[in-house]
Amino acid sequence: MSEPKQQNYLHGAVILTAGVIIMKILGAVYKIPLGNILGDDGFGYFNTAYNIYNLFLTIATAGFPIALSRLISASYTLEKKNQTKKLFKTALIFFSAMGLVCSALMFFFSKELAAFMNGPKSAQSIFALSPAVFFCCALAAFRGYCQGRGNMFPTTVGQVLEVLFKAVVGFILAFAFMKAGKSLPEQSAGAIFGVVAGSIVALAYMAYYKKKHYSEKDDDADDIPEKTGKILGDLIKIGVPITLGSCVMSLVTLIDNKLVLLRLQTAAGFTSEAADTLWGVYSKAMTLYNLPAAFITPLTIAVVPSIAAFVAKQKEYEACEVGESSIRISSLLAMPMGAGLAILSGPIMSVIYPGSHEAGGSVLLFMGIAAFFVCTSLITNAVLQAHGNERLPVISMLAGGAAKIIVNWVLVGNPDINIKGAPIGTIACYAIMCVLNVYFLRRSMKERRPSIKGMFFGPLICTAAMGVCAFAVNMLASRILPSTWMGTALSMLVSIGAGVIVYFVLVIKARAITAEDMALIPKGDKIAKLLHIK
Repeated sequence: MSEPKQQNYLHGAVILTAGVIIMKILGAVYKIPLGNILGDDGFGYFNTAYNIYNLFLTIATAGFPIALSRLISASYTLEKKNQTKKLFKTALIFFSAMGLVCSALMFFFSKELAAFMNGPKSAQSIFALSPAVFFCCALAAFRGYCQGRGNMFPTTVGQVLEVLFKAVVGFILAFAFMKAGKSLPEQSAGAIFGVVAGSIVALAYMAYYKKKHYSEKDDDADDIPEKTGKILGDLIKIGVPITLGSCVMSLVTLIDNKLVLLRLQTAAGFTSEAADTLWGVYSKAMTLYNLPAAFITPLTIAVVPSIAAFVAKQKEYEACEVGESSIRISSLLAMPMGAGLAILSGPIMSVIYPGSHEAGGSVLLFMGIAAFFVCTSLITNAVLQAHGNERLPVISMLAGGAAKIIVNWVLVGNPDINIKGAPIGTIACYAIMCVLNVYFLRRSMKERRPSIKGMFFGPLICTAAMGVCAFAVNMLASRILPSTWMGTALSMLVSIGAGVIVYFVLVIKARAITAEDMALIPKGDKIAKLLHIK
């Protein structure tokens, strides 16, 4: 079986993004009805368990798959076939062992973890979710291998399968438990078990794909692979700083979860039940706020092996050029999505989550502002890591995490601000990270310093005009259409449509994207010619 064709980084990102669109549709089919079935309280239990899971998953997989992707890309570029094979085998054993330990901790200490989070009713969800870490860790080795070979297709298909089975199994169990009269914590546990089912299916697919398309029989390979200890050392050397940086943010999210519930009850004066409700509506807003980042993550995955390949060939200028291009494209995607969430926050929450707490709109407004900074921190982290500067993002994450904890402590404890203080803390956190990361990039990329104007100015102007248009259309439509759920939904859709059209036209007219950027996208040169992009 011949090997799949290698893609350039934007081609790979487009494939991954196509998967993200499918996943988000499936995720919406899963989470929106789920949020309405479980209510604010039940969805809060679900999200607390997911935050615990995310920390353990981050510890085991955040940095090491990126490290594997970099090492695979370098060895494959230099045609070291035996080294490439041994890298994967070593990583698979290492990742699986870490996953087993993390799953065991969640399994045996679910009650203690839930109590630590000030959410004891989340214990059953944590218990149900525990096996997923092991399967996801093993899965990460296969994804890192394929991504290092420049092939994003199996990762995309695997992710779609993962979300599909997560949605189907989770929704069926949640609905069945509700009909059977099970308690809200049990319904949440049933819903979250879908994550386990999805990870098992995705792992099976990735193992099948690798066996079929990447043969282990390379009789003509004559390179001598490094010893297992040396490979593990390289994985740890590259992966640990990335993991630490990512763990900082996952840990901050956990502390955020614990701190918000604590401050709402002890300082702001809310009862335990009222605090659970506010945390639940915040969790719902978080689901929408994560949408822009989901579209940027494929770009961060694809850009790492691309830059690493140029670095391996000592082509620093080309590596820097790819880095700047990826940040500019990230801004073009993230700014309008974040602005749309902020400007239309009220209608979005009332349409998607009718009957939720009234604070939802205000929370989403701030989360929309934060979304741009989150996306920019993700892509700048990836560029720094791909250049071998994986320690620098740790500094920016520590600074941002400290700011978030301080802001949350002060603002959430204020009765007049309460839950709205949490997203304000998120803005402070990621804004600091972005500023520091851009500073680190300009200091480290000496062959071609990234232009702040080139990366951010064009998208900012286009987004500002789009925002004014969307706001004006929504105000006009809301006066004409009835104040019902259907009227609000139509008003929101018309506003989004108008904003998208204005933004699309302005991006082309203002030349915020270049023909060189478009050339990296599949059929991009033809699209650029059709749209007169120069």
